[in-house]
Amino acid sequence: MRPHKQKQWSGDAPFKVKQKKIPHEFVLEALSAVPLETRPMFGCLAVYVGDKIVCVLRDKRDQTGDDDGMWLATTLEHHASLREDFPNLRSIGVLGKKVTGWQVLAADAPDFEEAALRACEFIVAGDPRIGKIPASRRPARAKSTARRGTK
Repeated sequence: MRPHKQKQWSGDAPFKVKQKKIPHEFVLEALSAVPLETRPMFGCLAVYVGDKIVCVLRDKRDQTGDDDGMWLATTLEHHASLREDFPNLRSIGVLGKKVTGWQVLAADAPDFEEAALRACEFIVAGDPRIGKIPASRRPARAKSTARRGTK
């Protein structure tokens, strides 16, 4: 029988769970006021609050280490206002696009821990600028009964 994987994070687990080192674990501790779920994602750790993915924690220390840190799930419309709160916030480079919905608080920035903790405060407060419902968690749309191109 395969061991059960822990999906809910708890700092005081009553049993030992063999797992990889959690990147930037202090972020999960700062988010402990809200029910959260973590899932591995592309060698990183995705953090969900309810149906929303709010951030991804990355610490790969490789050639793309510029993107290590806390990735905030947001949308283009919120970039400017989030940069007012987080001056070092920028788009993720590893995704290959110039501008993405994902923005990173880089681990090598001098204010990384302070900025990440502030982002956690925003998440706990339910700031609408942070978090997206992934396509896999969105309700399915009703299919149209009308065919395209017919009258």
